[in-house]
Amino acid sequence: MSEASANRRLIQRLLLVVVAMFGFGFALVPIYEVMCQALGINGKTAGVVYEGVQVVNEARTVRVQFLATNSAGMVWEFRPKNDELLVHPGAVNEMIFVASNPSNSIMTAQAVPSIAPSVAAAYFHKTECFCFTQQVLQPGQRIEMPVRFIVDRDLPEDVHHLTLAYTLFDITATKSPAAVAGR
Repeated sequence: MSEASANRRLIQRLLLVVVAMFGFGFALVPIYEVMCQALGINGKTAGVVYEGVQVVNEARTVRVQFLATNSAGMVWEFRPKNDELLVHPGAVNEMIFVASNPSNSIMTAQAVPSIAPSVAAAYFHKTECFCFTQQVLQPGQRIEMPVRFIVDRDLPEDVHHLTLAYTLFDITATKSPAAVAGR
């Protein structure tokens, strides 16, 4: 085998590796979504319907703390209306988060939730959440965004406090100007 044909085979193999890596990069997002939904991790509970939920123990309360932070470079003001709620496991609850865009341009954001302690994530079910969709705000616009949730009545008895934290990311640059303006 000549040196030229060996080089050609090496280049073909390297190109195949590059294409495979590129394809795998695109496949990671749907794989992540499926895994989060199947395992109930990272607060991904969209599309789950909870019917017939009820409080079994009226005496039991769980403190749910709410945190809101911005990622680096995100200029929006973002906060929960209250810092915490005392809830009964099995009851439907709601918290409102407030966001405003103080910039002079249209911006798109995506909130990413997390729940602590991690053992409680499987028992925290969001039935409606602003984190399920991207939020587009005009310059100076302010919105109230609800999150409706149920702390499962099967939450382990030793868990008395949960924290639902959201980090808000500026994804304006990932949207085409026509898509942002069309919303």
